[in-house]
Amino acid sequence: MTEPVPPVAGDLSELLTRHPFTDATPLISTLTGAVQAGEARTGAAAIAAHLIDLGLEPRQAVVVQLPNGPDFILAMFGVWLAGGVFVPANVRQPQAELDHVLSATSPVAAIDTAGVRGADPEPTVYADDVAFVTWTSGTTGRPRPILQTHSGYLELLDRVLGPLRGRPADASRPPSPNLVPVSLALNAGIYNVLFGLRAGAALVLMDRFSTAEFATLVQRFSIRSTVLPPAAMVMLCDDPGVQDLTPLRFVRSITAPLSPLSARRFSDKFGVTVLNSYGQAEVGEVIGWTAADAREHPEKIGAAGRPHPGVAIKVVDGGGAALPAGEVGELLVRPPRMASGYADGENLEDRLDAEGHVRTGDYARIDGEGFVWIEGRVGDVINRGGNKVFPGQVEEVLLLSPGVREVAVVGCPDDRLGEVPVAFVVGDAPDDELEALCRLHLTAYKIPVSFRRMDVLPRSEVGKVLRRALIDDASPSGGLR
Repeated sequence: MTEPVPPVAGDLSELLTRHPFTDATPLISTLTGAVQAGEARTGAAAIAAHLIDLGLEPRQAVVVQLPNGPDFILAMFGVWLAGGVFVPANVRQPQAELDHVLSATSPVAAIDTAGVRGADPEPTVYADDVAFVTWTSGTTGRPRPILQTHSGYLELLDRVLGPLRGRPADASRPPSPNLVPVSLALNAGIYNVLFGLRAGAALVLMDRFSTAEFATLVQRFSIRSTVLPPAAMVMLCDDPGVQDLTPLRFVRSITAPLSPLSARRFSDKFGVTVLNSYGQAEVGEVIGWTAADAREHPEKIGAAGRPHPGVAIKVVDGGGAALPAGEVGELLVRPPRMASGYADGENLEDRLDAEGHVRTGDYARIDGEGFVWIEGRVGDVINRGGNKVFPGQVEEVLLLSPGVREVAVVGCPDDRLGEVPVAFVVGDAPDDELEALCRLHLTAYKIPVSFRRMDVLPRSEVGKVLRRALIDDASPSGGLR
């Protein structure tokens, strides 16, 4: 069997091959077992050799469609050790979505539960340094493939790790394991696997999120810090069977905006400090919290944080002029590195302004102390007869009702005003109570014209509300009052 190509300096494969744990140390754990570091290295090398024997050449892609677990991670590193480009695919996605993944990336091979096999007779050869493909969120259209590089992703990991550490790492006291509660086929899952390895931590994986399993893993592995999507935090707050998450001390919010109310609810119930963050797949995490900020600014809970080192930000009006502190406009960011582009050929430079800032498509404001507060997507803001309604502000008010577990506010067409806000509510709070609550806290034009009941909100794989689906359901033919 062919020997895998030795990793080059700056290659993501080094996060496994040069991980500080000895071969006998458990490196990847689940609820039912563990893989030692030596087993992981040997397994990834065997996959790499198999891919090379199959005909994989450098910079060709391999799609991996496996359940969350150690095998997924070994396959990812095996692709890199063989010099290939890793393409994740969700094991639960329908065939039509998998076909889109294959057509967009043209892999030479595929790894799934049946083993390793050839895929495309005319595979794409990617540029030097391309490591893997992630995807846009798909909340406003079909997900698009983003090309992530080895060097760019290593810079991103160090950009975020530096401020979080607060003090130099102590080699005699390794960090607590990194619990990954999201799908490994998503950018958030890949990022948190690599983040943990870069920090010198072992990994703990969940097949899919459940509140009971999360609480068990936190206590079994003495997890002190982890990440959670906002929807998972809401589930934990609402579960009466989960009352204690000791020894958890910090949770970093990922994948979607976290409201200040949800952050306070989680912090009050579990005594855990909740740190928000902000980023996009194309630019990585660009805004977050330091350990010092968390201690010194508890009143800022719900803010995304402040820019990471080397990241420049500004908020601009519709004409591109920078706005002063406290005013809301589109957030623009300029990180030290970003993704190299899209696999479908579109250039990221189309999103840059004259100074090299990336237009994020999100409304935000920057307060006097430099903390960034995300107000919502530019495309989600409701224009009600010329008045802007930020859905997040209305949702925050509605969540004050104990009879509302989840809510999403969207704008739907109106012949007279252009758009009007409609609230989709998970819970049993009556309409008159919700309307009274809104009148107490909001100006009249921000009050929803209708309250719709749902059992669950439609969400993407990473927990983002699919507002387009709600808007379609809230069309005039759906019975707006």
